Amino acid sequence: MNSSELTFKLIKGSKCPFYEVGDEFKLSGNAILLRFEGENTFISTAVVRLHSSKKSCRTLIGDLTDLLIQYENIDKIPPVEVDCSGCDGTVRLQHKKQKGAQPASLGETPSKNIEIAASLLSNFSIFQSLDECKLTDIISLLKLKKYPKGAIIIKKGDPAENLYIILSGAVDVIDENDVCLSTLRKGDVFGEMSLISGDAVGATIKVAEAASIVYISGEDFKNVLAKFSSVQTYLTRVLAQRLAASNVMRAEEIASGMSGQLAELSVLELLQALHLSQKTGVLTLTLSKGTAKLYLREGNLIKATYRDLDAREAIYEAIKEKEGRFKFSPNLPDEYKDAPIIGPMIEMLLETSRRIDEENSE
Repeated sequence: MNSSELTFKLIKGSKCPFYEVGDEFKLSGNAILLRFEGENTFISTAVVRLHSSKKSCRTLIGDLTDLLIQYENIDKIPPVEVDCSGCDGTVRLQHKKQKGAQPASLGETPSKNIEIAASLLSNFSIFQSLDECKLTDIISLLKLKKYPKGAIIIKKGDPAENLYIILSGAVDVIDENDVCLSTLRKGDVFGEMSLISGDAVGATIKVAEAASIVYISGEDFKNVLAKFSSVQTYLTRVLAQRLAASNVMRAEEIASGMSGQLAELSVLELLQALHLSQKTGVLTLTLSKGTAKLYLREGNLIKATYRDLDAREAIYEAIKEKEGRFKFSPNLPDEYKDAPIIGPMIEMLLETSRRIDEENSE
């Protein structure tokens, strides 16, 4: 027997084809997933049990399930009478607490609901590599919001605030000329790179079809990335696909030896392009405090120098610079061809973003 269960007894019946006065129905379960900003999305785990010799009336079972959804869990349902909404017959139920049943503990119901939500989110690409135990660490961080067609979720130039995951519907990625670059649908994510880089949002996101979207704050998102390397891997694949679809020509120009101003393309964007296109060579940055050299092999950083710094510290200080010039040479000196990589690119970008945030908050 469930630790928290209600017994509903039929106290009035007339012309019901299934049940008689005195029949009992036992209701247990929960009905909560996400409840944020006035929006309710429920997953019901309602269980309705009746005597095995009785037929099942789907209408009456639905009425009891609706009651559970209304009050969210068994322990919140007050003494109440329920009328069946089905046929011409009359059925009225009244509930009583199951004798000996103990109220659910304060921690039990949230735990069950988190497990339900984790099971649902495991269907989405970004979370498929995580087991339900790990997903429970994420689920409580998510918030739900629904958007009508035509709504603007984020605008190009806005400060980065959240990572978004599409549950249903579709959104268009719009450039500064109001041209649709791509369309994102169920399971797709957006907003992640601005959070990693700390730069403003790079494109406007406009709802193409009424959409339900969950989002996680920037600070929580960075903690998730730092904790789960598989999420980092997923986002690397997403970035590679987007680069191939919308920025491959730019990346090839850079990799072929292009030079330019950092005001047009930041150090972070340069590193992303070179990493995702797996290029080998030397990125030279002419900055206000000197020259930085970043050496890459197949898109991975193997050496970095800037002023009197090297490795991660040099990378960190170079990424902070917003003005200067860059030039990429697709030739790597022989002495560095077998050098070990400094570290995973996404991990280093996250660390840089975290440190910049900390400095700005001081």
